[in-house]
Amino acid sequence: MSLFPAPLENLIDSFASLPGIGRKSAQRLAFHVLSLPETKAMAFAEAIIAAKKSVHSCPICQNLTDGEVCSVCLDDKRDKSVICVVAEPRDLASFERSREFNGVYHVLHGLMSPMNHIGPDDLKISELIARVAAGDVREVIMATNPDTEGDTTAMYISRLIKPFEVKVTRLAYGIPVGSNLEYADDATLVLALEGRREM
Repeated sequence: MSLFPAPLENLIDSFASLPGIGRKSAQRLAFHVLSLPETKAMAFAEAIIAAKKSVHSCPICQNLTDGEVCSVCLDDKRDKSVICVVAEPRDLASFERSREFNGVYHVLHGLMSPMNHIGPDDLKISELIARVAAGDVREVIMATNPDTEGDTTAMYISRLIKPFEVKVTRLAYGIPVGSNLEYADDATLVLALEGRREM
């Protein structure tokens, strides 16, 4: 027997289906939504519907946009010869917050993961290869996470790009800024040594 009315249970189940939201958090969110004034609750629901209807992938870089093309691809000041490949749109946002990268991006919308049955055809890899094949690209930066899935995806893509004689680079790994060496694991220290540069 359910503790809550069916519509409330449905709302809890909907929140619980989101990544990183457990049953207790879902209940908290559902009760919060119920406590909102009707105008705020409707605005919340309308924001979800509007985002779902209007946000789509940019046909060039696969980033999320509500226009024909995303703002990065529209920016004429960007160096279109350098493409930074990221797994998700939120990774692109991290680079943009740094305000240091002036190239363009390509969003894969995931990483290869045989355990989760995600292969190359499930990602936006063919769109990247088409961009490189079109010419005018001199470097592709693989900015996927430094884990098994990120490394596997980066290696797979780099092999596909090599025939185009385009420089393929990988982000350097090492000690995070502001941290202590004593807390760094062995693999991080090795990568930091390998990626060292002259001062």
